[in-house]
Amino acid sequence: MNMNACLHRTPRSISPRPFVFSAVVLMTSPSDFSISLSNGFTANAPAAEQFFDCSEASGSNTDLVVTQDATGRYLSFFWPAAAQYGFEAAKLIGRSIDAEFGPVAPQFYLERVQRVLDLLLPEQFQCPFCFAGQYFLFNLVVSPILLPQGQAHQVVVVGQLHDRLTASQAQALAQVAACPTVFASFDRYHKLLTQITWDIRRTLDLETIWQKAVNGLGEALAVSRCTLCTYSPDEPYLRVVAEYLQPGLPSLLGREITPGTYLSRALGTTRPITVPSEEISPDDLPHPVLAIATCYQDQPNSLILLHQIDRGTIGALGERQWHEAELELLRELADQVGTGIAHATLFAESNHLAAKLQKANDSLMQQHQELEDARTFAEEASRLKSEFLANTSHELRTPLNGMIGFLKLIMDGMADDPEEQNEFLEEAYRSAVHLHEILNDILDIAKIEAGKMQLDLNPVRLDDLLSDVEDFTRTHAHQKSQL
Repeated sequence: MNMNACLHRTPRSISPRPFVFSAVVLMTSPSDFSISLSNGFTANAPAAEQFFDCSEASGSNTDLVVTQDATGRYLSFFWPAAAQYGFEAAKLIGRSIDAEFGPVAPQFYLERVQRVLDLLLPEQFQCPFCFAGQYFLFNLVVSPILLPQGQAHQVVVVGQLHDRLTASQAQALAQVAACPTVFASFDRYHKLLTQITWDIRRTLDLETIWQKAVNGLGEALAVSRCTLCTYSPDEPYLRVVAEYLQPGLPSLLGREITPGTYLSRALGTTRPITVPSEEISPDDLPHPVLAIATCYQDQPNSLILLHQIDRGTIGALGERQWHEAELELLRELADQVGTGIAHATLFAESNHLAAKLQKANDSLMQQHQELEDARTFAEEASRLKSEFLANTSHELRTPLNGMIGFLKLIMDGMADDPEEQNEFLEEAYRSAVHLHEILNDILDIAKIEAGKMQLDLNPVRLDDLLSDVEDFTRTHAHQKSQL
């Protein structure tokens, strides 16, 4: 037989002696469940003592450990102080709450037990018990015993003795506890929590989560102002990023708040903290503010501030006195908001990283295209240079062939007289001059590429130019016609 007790939540109480222990018991099988109840939690059984010792080690000062089913029948009972009050705990096993030891308001008690079994959530409340004309006020935490299928048919009731009562005091407390408005408020807050949680989980947009959280809390708790401030360990201040505001009140949206003693304390715990208005805005908030941190994996990521002075129960100093159901709603919603903010932040960071990667990819694609364009340009330039060299070699051979041709005629004695010989020499000279001009043009092209070319604009006589072309090509053409 194995019984695993896991810490489910640490309830916080506003009573003079808060009880802070709660557990959900998990069973591995129905057989383990029955064996545990019969052998592990019966009066004076070792397992019950271990459970009691565990609660004492946690500092909760547990006085009572009971397991019951939905009808209130005692399946186990362990109270070390039972003997000093004159009754035997073993006699209660298998009996109902109407036996010797039971709640003064049994209907109220059974309704709370049934609520725990339906919602599968622990509940904390005060309840007066009676035994042989003696009355005891216990701070109770009722937790479901979960089966592997996620169902619960029995509960563990862990209690701390708060005080001894008179009969009239016990009856008065029982009447207040059994008031139907308590359950009505709990139902209302539970439904509101479900709706707000659903709204938050439907989006991964941070601003939407912030605004839905403050709107939901502001409307649910009917506060004057509800603000949400972002928090980062790297930032020296809190910034108000979302706000629910009643008409006529000044807005704090966008304000930067430097955390003081109380706000720093609120960021270091998961329970609500009352913060003096001087730490936030002494001019706009004349009364204390309720602050609670939203956390993810025990790390705060924002702070919710609630301000209210004109609704609810008003205390002696004028500030609102918060009910346990309201504080429970606030704690539960803070958990949901903290998780939602963490997921949305991770999603936003992922989108930002994806955008940066896309930008880097676009830049690489652009550089690749630029390199492709440069390669194409270089290939085109190489082709043009090859064509230029081919054309240039032809241009160089033409005057060179003219020079060789005229000089060859003179050397072969083809000149009939000195006058014709001089004509051949002049033609060879003009060919040499033309070759020189071509070489100068090539050098000019090199200067143009180097950016050092200077152009001189001069008039040209077309008759002389055409005559020079004719004289230059006549001999070469004559030679080709003879071949």
